[in-house]
Amino acid sequence: MSLTTSRLRLGVITLFTVAACSSTEAAKTPQASTKTASAGDVSAAPAAAMAPGLTDSISTRADKGRIRGAESATLWVVEISDFQCPYCKQWHDETFAALDKEFVQTGKVRLAYLNYPIPSLHPNAPAASEAAMCASVQGKFWELHDALFSQQQKWAKEPDPMPIFASFAVSAGVDPKNWNACMTAHAARPLIEADKERSGAAGVQSTPTFFIGTRKILGAYPVDSFRVVINAELAKLAKPAP
Repeated sequence: MSLTTSRLRLGVITLFTVAACSSTEAAKTPQASTKTASAGDVSAAPAAAMAPGLTDSISTRADKGRIRGAESATLWVVEISDFQCPYCKQWHDETFAALDKEFVQTGKVRLAYLNYPIPSLHPNAPAASEAAMCASVQGKFWELHDALFSQQQKWAKEPDPMPIFASFAVSAGVDPKNWNACMTAHAARPLIEADKERSGAAGVQSTPTFFIGTRKILGAYPVDSFRVVINAELAKLAKPAP
């Protein structure tokens, strides 16, 4: 499902105790920005068709596979993340499952993942993104997503994480031959680069960052904070037009 590109002015909520992995500096605990930012070319949902030239079947299938939730949902939560970022792992471990159960599985929102690997801080993150997106081609993105975050400590510091990624892929149920071919050809890389370009145009400089309707959230917030924003955005969508 593709949505038309739009330019939205986004509010930001911030907790000073919430940290994020910053692409502009290598500080160990950078604080989330308090500045309001424009969404730029990041729309309400990712779609390969929104990135010029990405009409190949690999990009199309990979794009579709990283979206979860009912097509009838009126609100999108777009997660912009780096698989090696410890704060992205924190959000996955502490918030993702609860948000998914309460809002995605109940048909209230659709959740989409955009890749924003930061190799200056996380040298294995680009390969991790490719591993997940090559699994997404086969409809196994979320299985790799969960394995990469839950077992981040196993691969984050490895000189060559590929054998570990391959084991995750096999455990997820991908066809190994096709997954290896995708990885060898770097077939998912154009979509990952498009994710980064569109996110950067929206002012994204740290992970995790979330776009929820007309709001932008920076940092690994607990589910209570997301609940407030999601319910407010759902209420706005349910309000009759004047």
